[in-house]
Order: sequence, then structure tokens, then C-alpha cells
Amino acid sequence: MAYMPKRIRHRKVQRGRIKGYATRGNRVSFGDYGLQALDAGWITGRQLEAARVAANRATEGAAKIWIRVFPDKPVSAKPAETRMGKGKGDIDRWCAVVKPGTVLFELGNVPEEKAKLAFKRVAHKMPIKVRMVRRLPTS
Repeated sequence: MAYMPKRIRHRKVQRGRIKGYATRGNRVSFGDYGLQALDAGWITGRQLEAARVAANRATEGAAKIWIRVFPDKPVSAKPAETRMGKGKGDIDRWCAVVKPGTVLFELGNVPEEKAKLAFKRVAHKMPIKVRMVRRLPTS
């Protein structure tokens, strides 16, 4: 089941622009390792679900997985072979707007090698470039 909000304030929204770098959600907060976005872009609910399944399979269900983004932006689309006009199309999918630096996923209770393998599998599902980051030592 793809992720989508239970209720929304506006049924359809404009596309907007993604400017700047992430100032919030850019640190590993829950787990030991994180997957950080290097590009700006939209990640659909289906891509997030596919990535979650890939991470779960790669760690054999042993890891605790946190998904740090949620698809709350409706993206509309017109049907194929439709004439221009007649208004904005119906909602086609839900996307999470991601800025560079945003931590998308976190893993805990798993050794580094397993986390590397899991994030490598997750990276294949993402439409943007990503990298693995470690939690900063707390002092």
C-alpha cells in the first residue's frame, strides 16, 4: 500500500520550486546510520514503500527502520491522448518534496556492513543521488 495522507487541506496544489538545502531533518536522529539525499526532487509513496521492502529484505528483518520523509504533496496528471484544456487533471500520485541534505531513511540495531548493503539496495529505488551517513557521536 503506497503512502498517502489521511486528510489534506487542499485537494490539488501547484508544483512549486525546490530551492536551497535542508536545514531540518538533515541529521541522523533515531538510528545509527542514515541515507542522505544529495539532490533535490520528489520521491513518490510507491518508491518509499519499495525502498522499505528492499531494506527489510537486505537486513532479513533484523534492523529497525525509520522513514524520515512522508509523501504529502499531491501530483496531478491528465490521461494519455487527452486534448488540452478542460482544467487540471486528477491526483495521480503523492510525493515527498526532498531537498539536498535530507535524511530519508535510518537504520538501527544492525552492523555497518549490513547497513551498507541495505542502503545500496534502497539507493537503486530512489530517483535521486543518495549517500550513507553515520550518526554523530554525542558528547
